[in-house]
Amino acid sequence: MRDWFVAQCYDSICVGALWWIGLAFLQVPWAPFWAVLAVLFQFIPHFGPVLTFVGPAIAAIVGGGLDTFLWVLALYGLIVVVDGLLVQPLIMRRTAKVPIWASLAVPILLIVMLGFWGLLLAAPLLAVIFAYRALVKKRTTERNIARQTPPGQEITGGVLLDREEQ
Repeated sequence: MRDWFVAQCYDSICVGALWWIGLAFLQVPWAPFWAVLAVLFQFIPHFGPVLTFVGPAIAAIVGGGLDTFLWVLALYGLIVVVDGLLVQPLIMRRTAKVPIWASLAVPILLIVMLGFWGLLLAAPLLAVIFAYRALVKKRTTERNIARQTPPGQEITGGVLLDREEQ
């Protein structure tokens, strides 16, 4: 779970940076504030990005009109696609050791099977499954390490031999 949390922190920072760059380019008022909110809302699975969009959208309508709103909407779509298909799977693979295929396919499968709860639990469940898998793999490789004494036999104390006695 720690690795998943670290991956989620990295993903949130990347999404916040994308929002900050995009909103600053579009000259939306309070761009740094909306970027910080994007970082915080990114921890809410699947609903966080929608909540992130609301503030900049209102600021764009008030500050720049309909054209700026449409550009913010396009920015939102771009960030969601880039994060969902590129940034998050790569970060999850590197930090939580979740393969890219799993981070793309399992949420879809869980949505079909469990609906809303599958959507909410997909990412943490993947992190737990692959962490357990790594733990089992580590234990099996530790068992296969050659030992000096056979299993079940105690190591007895020995006497060091002097070179003269050899």
